[in-house]
This record gives sequence, C-alpha cells and structure tokens, in this order.
Amino acid sequence: MSSTIPHLDAETLEKLAISPAEAVDSIEEAIRNAAAGTVQTAPKATIQTPDGRYIMATLAASDDPPVLAVKSLVLNQENAAHGLAPINAVVTLLDSRTGLPLATLDGNWVTAVRTAALSACAARRIALPGATRAAFIGTGVQGRSHLAAFAALFGLTEVRAFGRGAENTRAFNTLAESLGLRATTATTAREAVEGAEIIVSSVPHSGDFAPRLDARLLAPGAFVTMVDLGRAWEPSSLAAFDCLVIDDLEQERVMPTPLAPTDWVSGDLAGLVQGRIAGRRTPQDRTAFLFRGHALGDLALSVAIWRRYAGR
Repeated sequence: MSSTIPHLDAETLEKLAISPAEAVDSIEEAIRNAAAGTVQTAPKATIQTPDGRYIMATLAASDDPPVLAVKSLVLNQENAAHGLAPINAVVTLLDSRTGLPLATLDGNWVTAVRTAALSACAARRIALPGATRAAFIGTGVQGRSHLAAFAALFGLTEVRAFGRGAENTRAFNTLAESLGLRATTATTAREAVEGAEIIVSSVPHSGDFAPRLDARLLAPGAFVTMVDLGRAWEPSSLAAFDCLVIDDLEQERVMPTPLAPTDWVSGDLAGLVQGRIAGRRTPQDRTAFLFRGHALGDLALSVAIWRRYAGR
C-alpha cells in the first residue's frame, strides 16, 4: 500500500463530471442497498460548543463496493474574519472490509452536491413534473448547487431569488443566466415564492436572515425543499403540506429537537423511493422535503466518486 492516499480536491471532483442525474441515481441505489442490508448508516453525531461552533460527523458503509465514508464538518461563523468559508469539511474513505484508507475528498464539494441530489431525489417523486418556475430563498453555496441540479433535471425557464448578500445573489443570477434561465431578484421572500412551483430555502444556520414564509399561502401544486431545517418557514404552517417527507425516520427518532410533529410527517425518503408512502396524490397537492442531512447521501456520492476515480 502507498504511504500516501490521494486527496480529491474540489477541482478534481468537478472534473469527474458526475451529473445531477447520476448523483440522484446513486442515492436511490444506496436506498435500495440499505433495504437489502448491504449499506449501513448511523445517525449523525453533533457537538455544539459554548462559543457557537457546530461540529458534525456522518458515518455510512457499503459492501459493494466496499467503501466506508466518514464526513467531519465544522461550522464557525468567525471563519469569515480569517477569509475562510463558514463551513469546512472533509470526507475520509476507507475500505469497509479491511479498514485501509482509500482517499480523502473535499467535504464542501461533497456536501453541496449531495444535498442538492437529496432534494432532487425527493422532487423526482413529489414535485410537479412540468414545473418551470422556481424560487430560491438563500443564494449561497446551497442555493447555487440546487439551481444547477434542478435546472438539469426539470424544464425550468424562470427563477426568482431572494438572499441576504448582494454578491451571492449576483453570482446566483449569473449562474442562472448561464444555464439559459430568466433570473430576477425579489425584494422579499414572499414575493420570490409567489406562484413558484419549486421552492428551495437555504437560510444560513446563524445570523439575522430569517424570513418567516407561510406554507398556507403557496400556490397549489408547489413543492418545497427545506435545506435549512425549515428556518425560513413559520413552523405552524408546515401542517398545510399535503405530503411532508423527511430524510430518515430512524435518525429523526434520536434527534433532540424534531423537524416537525410526527403526525405531520408522511414518511421518509426511503419510503418515498420504495413506494411505501403515497407522495403526491393530485396536481394541487402542496408537498415538501424537510431534512437535516443523512449519512446515506454522503456515502452514495462518495461511492459514485470512487467508482469514477478508481476506474479511470
């Protein structure tokens, strides 16, 4: 074995050209393999320090290919004072049979792409198939990664954005226009979501950017993916969704603060993919995916990356 293992930085990962469809397919494959017993995951572990840092780790393993993925992440708002992104992460890959190291991956890239793929996986089943208008509440990394994924997987023609930073919003609109979409900047979150068929909310973990959108006011048929644990939404209004899906029921059972009351939750992503829950019943249903992040997503994308990289 080599004394060093490869580190796949963001540039290297981008060059592997894993498409949004491939990323979603990798998640669906991991869900099926988990049901068959060849993928195992553990609930995420978190630490919140007195000085405001958020530290998190996910753990998941696959038998075929034999890959163990461990993601370690730190969110620290003080990073900005040092010219750093507020969130930084690394994914460590081991052979899940021998324990020998395989590679490390840029965790920021993995997090952005797999999160958008989780959202798109839900949207495949509970968003309107012909959706053309999307709204984005939050225009940072997650907003842009979701824009790229949804533009590739849906026939979007128009996007409206509402974010807290002018620089982020300009970058978001530039990306949208490069994808052939009509991009406009809304002056309020409510204006952005009015009439939208797909809504992505990615309000930051901390700070004063916290719009309170009301799900009861959404257009009939709207689909929402809440990348921000619902921070952008009035909590009581979540009961208005005809179908509210979370990422993992087992993980949710051990979390100290629930994403939503149990009787409002229709089921989880695995149940949706495997057809155990009905999902959207009519074109008028308002549907949502509310999620905190799931180790299966990190593993699924890591397996897709490793297959592509090792097979070159």
